Amino acid sequence: MTLDHLQRIKQWHVAHRLDHPVEYHLFDAVLTVWVMGWIGWLPALLLEAVWAVPLCLAAIAAPHLYARWRQRAHQAGRLRCDWLPGG
Repeated sequence: MTLDHLQRIKQWHVAHRLDHPVEYHLFDAVLTVWVMGWIGWLPALLLEAVWAVPLCLAAIAAPHLYARWRQRAHQAGRLRCDWLPGG
C-alpha cells in the first residue's frame, strides 16, 4: 500500500468523521499500530526480543490488511466503502 493510498483513505475519514465516527477512530488506531510497528522493529532486533519482531511485521501490514478486509466486506455487500477506488 502506498502513502498516496493511505493519504486518500485518511482524507476521506477526516472529511466524514462526523458521519462515520467509529470508522474514523478505527482507522486512526490502525495507523497508530502501523507507526508502532515501524518504530519497534529495530529496537526489537537490537534488544534481541525475537518474539516482538513478528508482532512488528504484522503491525506494519495493518493498513493493508484493514483495507483488504474492508474491500472484501464491501464486495460481499456487508458494508459500503466510499473511499475505495470506484467506490
